[in-house]
Amino acid sequence: MDAQVGDPRLTGNVSGFDCPLAIEARGLVKRFEGTTAVGGVDLSVPQGSVYGILGPNGAGKTTTLRMLLGIIEPDSGYRRILGAERPHDVAHAIGYLPEERGLYPSMKATEAIAFLGALRGLPLKEGRRRAHELLERHGLGYAAGRQIRQLSKGMAQQVQILGTLVHRPRLVIFDEPFSGLDALNQGKLEAMMRGLAEDGTTVIFSTHVIAHAERLCDEVAIIAGGRVPFAGPVDVARDRIPAQVRLETQADEGLWRAALPTDSRREGRYWHFALPEGGIEPLLRALIAGEAGILSLSIERAGLHDAFVAIAGEAAARALEAEKPEEPRR
Repeated sequence: MDAQVGDPRLTGNVSGFDCPLAIEARGLVKRFEGTTAVGGVDLSVPQGSVYGILGPNGAGKTTTLRMLLGIIEPDSGYRRILGAERPHDVAHAIGYLPEERGLYPSMKATEAIAFLGALRGLPLKEGRRRAHELLERHGLGYAAGRQIRQLSKGMAQQVQILGTLVHRPRLVIFDEPFSGLDALNQGKLEAMMRGLAEDGTTVIFSTHVIAHAERLCDEVAIIAGGRVPFAGPVDVARDRIPAQVRLETQADEGLWRAALPTDSRREGRYWHFALPEGGIEPLLRALIAGEAGILSLSIERAGLHDAFVAIAGEAAARALEAEKPEEPRR
């Protein structure tokens, strides 16, 4: 029997509170012609969260999403989506934006959105009504009667995003949703994704852009070489690297120097070192007692990029950095 949403076996944790899982996957493996594309992925995506799958192209992100959706079947492992072991049983409650965008060029924007809703079980009449509403709400009402071929690529992508949402899914899966959008529309999409999560919809998206994951996600799965070396809250990933202290002193020498951690390094006027395990207060007392003359002191927490390097390795980080953002679609 399929586990149902709310089953105690399907619970996760967001900000310290237990909640049911929208997605649970264990040991997903997929091979193509003898090559392992995904080599044992585990995921736990809490309901109502924004969850990112972060990694370079070729890491296995799209293959993982397609296995979760039932587009392709894993060679081994299992997954539960919205409590169902068969993704197709809950397809009506899922919205999916594939990496390969595609709409019928001759369809009008309203019809294209309604058509995508119909594929998920939404009656066409209701789909057309909602399509008009969505286009107006997102500043595209003037394009309702235009054919897709008459729209810019960026506008067509926005139409497809609205078609992904028109049936009001409980789970939305976006594969590289920001590719091809200009900065303005990327910001609008980020706001839309936050709004969906605030309304209780689970949002999962893949990306090779760390900034999107850091701004949006409650939790992330870092994927490299078809494996997931880390999955969990963004803050936990960042805490893999100790916070860094930057200290500027008036005095160059003195007994206070002995209080600095052994990993301290000096760059110009500043000392840099990892935050001591005992916290900053004992060091401050030693600096004051030694008359170091503190001019400035700041504590900087590691960013997700540094965490990615520490978790996935230099090679994966270089691959991620090598993927320059696409030119905005016009």
